[in-house]
Amino acid sequence: MFIPTPDSTYLPISALKDAIASGWQPVCQITYNRDAWVKLLQTSSVYGFDEAKLLCQESATTWVAWVPDQGEVVLDRSDFYC
Repeated sequence: MFIPTPDSTYLPISALKDAIASGWQPVCQITYNRDAWVKLLQTSSVYGFDEAKLLCQESATTWVAWVPDQGEVVLDRSDFYC
């Protein structure tokens, strides 16, 4: 899968993951709501679920979420796709 960049070129999704892992923070224009399902950047294991359901916002940058194979967890906004 490829993602568009501001200059109309396309980068592989792995490049985005590498950039975020290195500390780059993308500008996220999405407003998340309680009960929304989000795609996780990393799973707990090879067979772990790659989505989480947002339960409530804990702070400006963290959410309490439910992951099917882990239960309740606290996620930073950088832990899921925006």
